[in-house]
Amino acid sequence: MIKYRLYCLLLILFLPPAYAAAQTRPAGKLAPKPLYRDPIFDGATDPVFIWNKREKKWFMFYTNRRATDPTAEGVTWVHGTRIGIAESADGGATWSYRDTANINYRPTPQYTHWAPDVVEDEKGGYHMFLTYVPGIFTDWNHPRHILHLTSADLLNWKYESTLNLTTDKVIDACVFRQPDGTWRMWYNNERDGKSIYYADSPNLYTWQDKGLALKERGEGPKVFRWHDRYWMVIDKWKGLGVYSSTDLQQWQPQEERLVELPGKGAEDQAIGGHPDVVVQGDRAYLFYFTHPGRTEGTPSAAATLATKRSLIQVTELHYANGKLTCDRDQPTYIQLKPTGKQPKKRL
Repeated sequence: MIKYRLYCLLLILFLPPAYAAAQTRPAGKLAPKPLYRDPIFDGATDPVFIWNKREKKWFMFYTNRRATDPTAEGVTWVHGTRIGIAESADGGATWSYRDTANINYRPTPQYTHWAPDVVEDEKGGYHMFLTYVPGIFTDWNHPRHILHLTSADLLNWKYESTLNLTTDKVIDACVFRQPDGTWRMWYNNERDGKSIYYADSPNLYTWQDKGLALKERGEGPKVFRWHDRYWMVIDKWKGLGVYSSTDLQQWQPQEERLVELPGKGAEDQAIGGHPDVVVQGDRAYLFYFTHPGRTEGTPSAAATLATKRSLIQVTELHYANGKLTCDRDQPTYIQLKPTGKQPKKRL
């Protein structure tokens, strides 16, 4: 026994530093900074992630803002957007552009698609809840609605309905399956100070609006379960606000916000916005977008390419003493595994 302990001590003392570091770092592949830039308009925002069981890849859906469009006036570059798709075959560490989502709902000559959420039902079907704006506008004073779409392949989407929610100006759906098997949607009600509202459904097809969920000003709510409680993260435009709950009804605020302070990594010096969270057992990953040109001291108005362009970053979440934290400057090793209903193997 003494000889064995001496042998282990000698191994620790004389192993190459790189090998020793590899034994202590988290499992997975090192994610780059930035994680992803859109090659079409360089305006990726509002990411959401789901496992494609047919192709055995992770898909990222995102709002594809037209940051590089030189003809855009006012805020038209944030309108006229389609939903981009990127894919990853290595567990979410590296991403490549795939296409735009083929959405067969275009009742107006011009249209805008914003901020999708995508979930898988108990039978393996995919559902998208998408913000639809009926045009391309130079200001923000126009209706927005949330659509329900379905797909078998995550590429082609069939229109199912326009949800009847509390007002005609709603955005940023987040859909979560409750413990009893029913579904709850949180969304942003822009006619009530951009507060968070919610609606319930037994089957993803019929919805009943329930009213106010959280009297906080913010966008892009994301709800998930981790460490025996529910969490809601919302974009406060000064970092991400965090709230916790034991029943999906009453939400307690956390004082500290996430990705509020500038990072030091490549193109990560601006506040983080509109997140998604992927939970994998005892690990969870926070995906967010930044406008890397909107650092401290620059005007917030998006008037130039430098301030318009946006991209996706990732960092790992940590839980301690009832709070969520993250360090966007620490290396992020990521290894997303398949989730959802997997296809049966043929005998």
